[in-house]
Amino acid sequence: MFEPVIEARDAIDVKLVHALTPAAAATFLADRLSARALAQISGFTGKSGQVLVLPGESGVESVLFGIGDGPADPMACRALAAKLPPGDYAFAPGFGDFDSALAFALGSYRFDRYRSRLEEETRPRLLAPAGMDLARLNAVAQACVLARDMINTPANDLGPLQIETIAREIGQAYGAKVSCVVGEALLDANYPAVHAVGRAAHPTRSPRMIELEWGDASHPTLALVGKGVVFDTGGLDIKSSAGMRLMKKDMGGAAHALALGRMVMALNIPVHLVVLVPAVENAISGDAMRPGDVLSSRKGLTIEVGNTDAEGRLILADALTRAAEFDPVLTLDLATLTGAARMAVGPQIVPFWTADDGLAAEIAAAGITQFDPLWRLPLWAGYEGALDSDIADLKNDPDAWAQAGSVTAALFLQRFAPASGSWAHFDIFGWNPKAGPGRPSGAEAQAIRALLAVIERRFS
Repeated sequence: MFEPVIEARDAIDVKLVHALTPAAAATFLADRLSARALAQISGFTGKSGQVLVLPGESGVESVLFGIGDGPADPMACRALAAKLPPGDYAFAPGFGDFDSALAFALGSYRFDRYRSRLEEETRPRLLAPAGMDLARLNAVAQACVLARDMINTPANDLGPLQIETIAREIGQAYGAKVSCVVGEALLDANYPAVHAVGRAAHPTRSPRMIELEWGDASHPTLALVGKGVVFDTGGLDIKSSAGMRLMKKDMGGAAHALALGRMVMALNIPVHLVVLVPAVENAISGDAMRPGDVLSSRKGLTIEVGNTDAEGRLILADALTRAAEFDPVLTLDLATLTGAARMAVGPQIVPFWTADDGLAAEIAAAGITQFDPLWRLPLWAGYEGALDSDIADLKNDPDAWAQAGSVTAALFLQRFAPASGSWAHFDIFGWNPKAGPGRPSGAEAQAIRALLAVIERRFS
């Protein structure tokens, strides 16, 4: 596996990266005539994210990296990895910490599984700043790679079985117990909503409930729940072609839950960890659930299906009910759930919902300190009536009068969330719709670095 941040013993011919504000850039270039001319030609002024490679006799001499005048943003270092030629680099004294090195690692990500190439591509590497915990950095960076690789992989190569396989590989690596209920056995095991959503798929892509358990059972229980819809056609309420185009990423919640769980295990945080992933394909066939069907749920509540394209909350209902059976002190569910969330905050911010004000404050603070943007939205009780059904306990398509689709989705999930401890729901996008330096278009890991900080603060 490519490791973009390395130890000193692995480095060869290291080149310095000078991090400069606009004023510092002007001072640095003042008595360097050739470098100043090159900066003028390229437009380098020290603005945040700008990179200027200074050539030497045998390749790169050094690198100038703009950090701007505003508050320090180590995530700007993602641009470095995307703009540097192959070689080994180190930050010049006075700059560089864990966050900047992590940003470099995150910016080094490329999804090239399906690209033909004649030889292995050489990429830039960064020498770890002195005293940095490289093992921790690798645990975080590799978990983010896992989430992004899973989301980027098309549905023909990532079905429910492949998600199960990944969960088992993680479990084997960290000594976790992994179990799985598949197909018709879901009915016997009382996961009726998971079965209903996934039963129309081909038998090789049968629905399943994946459960990973790790740690000392005497420790406080942390439950992570991830939506694993490997492809969402919309069901009989079929999506448009444009709406279906990116639905390979509808398992982004599962990818994020597994990635966060992997970090918890890799860092040996003293919790009893449970990761629950309902993995299904929302397909169309003669056995597909229909609008107007009434489903049972693990909790015993009946759900009227008003729209088969609101399937994610159905499988999460069973998974959250299962999470409650472990009596967790903290439950976090992650899902690519609603387009309404994107309308509210766009693709770069992850909205979240919780009834616990203390937890909300911790999450918001961690989003800032970890440069992993999150924003709390309300569990507004006034919209609960939009979930009322005429013939069942509730319905999965709220009445249009409520309008706030991401809020009503969270209210739906709250009906099934564990009563013990605290619960928070995250409606992630998991995708960069626009490419930028160090942020290629495609899968993005969101919220999990902030959530790791919350978990460590609470349990370490």
